[in-house]
Amino acid sequence: MTDTARGDSTLVIIGASGDLTHRLLLPALAELLHFQPERRVAVVGAGRSAISDAQWRKQVRAAFREADAEDAFASVTATPYISADASTGKGLRTIIREAPEGRLVLYFAVPPAVAAKACAELTPADLPEGAVLALEKPFGEDQKSAHELNEVLAALLPESQIFRVDHFLGRSMVLNLLGVRFANRLFEPIWSAEHIEEVTIRFDETLGLEGRADYYDRAGALVDMIQSHLLQVLAVFAMEPPAALVEEDVRSATAAVLRATHVWEDNPVRFSHRGRYTAGKAGGKDLPAYVDEPDVDPARETETLAQVRCEIRTARWEGVPFTLRSGKAIGRDCAEIEVRLRRVRHLPVGFTGDDDGSVLRFSLGPDVLGVEISVNGGEDPFLLRRARLHAKLGVGAQRAYADVLAAVLDGDVTLSVRGDAAEQSWRIVQPVRDAWRRGDVPLEDYPAGSEGPEGWG
Repeated sequence: MTDTARGDSTLVIIGASGDLTHRLLLPALAELLHFQPERRVAVVGAGRSAISDAQWRKQVRAAFREADAEDAFASVTATPYISADASTGKGLRTIIREAPEGRLVLYFAVPPAVAAKACAELTPADLPEGAVLALEKPFGEDQKSAHELNEVLAALLPESQIFRVDHFLGRSMVLNLLGVRFANRLFEPIWSAEHIEEVTIRFDETLGLEGRADYYDRAGALVDMIQSHLLQVLAVFAMEPPAALVEEDVRSATAAVLRATHVWEDNPVRFSHRGRYTAGKAGGKDLPAYVDEPDVDPARETETLAQVRCEIRTARWEGVPFTLRSGKAIGRDCAEIEVRLRRVRHLPVGFTGDDDGSVLRFSLGPDVLGVEISVNGGEDPFLLRRARLHAKLGVGAQRAYADVLAAVLDGDVTLSVRGDAAEQSWRIVQPVRDAWRRGDVPLEDYPAGSEGPEGWG
């Protein structure tokens, strides 16, 4: 393959017939090219399905049309389809050899175990210069397997060419968080245990299983969301200020946070919770109990709601509880970072009413910064009441996967998960997994459409 201009890439989607490709990747690519038409991308489908180039081209074009970005198809330089078994080294080499010229990006839209098996059969000589490997989570099944996968990848390419996809890190709110914190004297000095009392990172959704039993029933909320995503958000929130927003500085800062993160008091029995939804109504839909969903094995005791309290053992964050929570079939969608500040050291005698600490709330989609403060005035000038201020930060021009694809195509791994960070995420949740497997933490029921079991705190 030959060197090309920055905008010319060859995106090979391995697992082109899968749900991820048609539900997320192709619509996101359409949106990216709509806003950045100067890019030129060959979109290559690859998999065991025996379909023609023309059929694949029709599918790509249809996905662009459904994303209301058919004009972006003009930026697609080619749409070949390569029939090969990408789970084998032989099949993967065939795909690499037959892909059109361009900066090669191999995007594994297949189960991680399939990608790991195929990569283990490659050698560095099989990959052209500048090639990028993009892999979906989860990265391994535990810390040991994540380390083994990292060793396989490191034998093929430098870390700067390995993109472990976490679309949460492409969310505009996570990026906005950096600007709010580091560019404002109002917030930058208070970002520590001296002023912050507790932090909650929450991603609850009204959606139920949505036909994902094949993956979700083996993963559950703890692995699917907390291990894979919310710990990465925590790391961005809590990292030390980097010298520059570049790959080495940002990823080293976030990895340092994860190395210092542990379950609160090393007690997963007391400081973790798990729940599973029963029949109810959420998001305007009647949902069956999780155990009655198609292809679910009740014996696995898969949780659909997980909560873990963590601590970061550094001088900046000593003593601050970080609660990570995610659940399905909850009564309302809630994707936010809630930051509770400590009360003032001294409140003059005479004030009454609400004197709780202020609250910062970073809401995701639409992205809003909310500030809750105590103010006085009105009929009783010394009665404190709660005032809420909101600033719309914008949702960004592109959906999260479009931002991810832009970074992948540019070879910019700044907001992807570094290998050591992936291993640390598994280390952090392992005591919780062990406690749950032993049955030390009860699996509590909650009706679909509720806020979850009572008394979790």
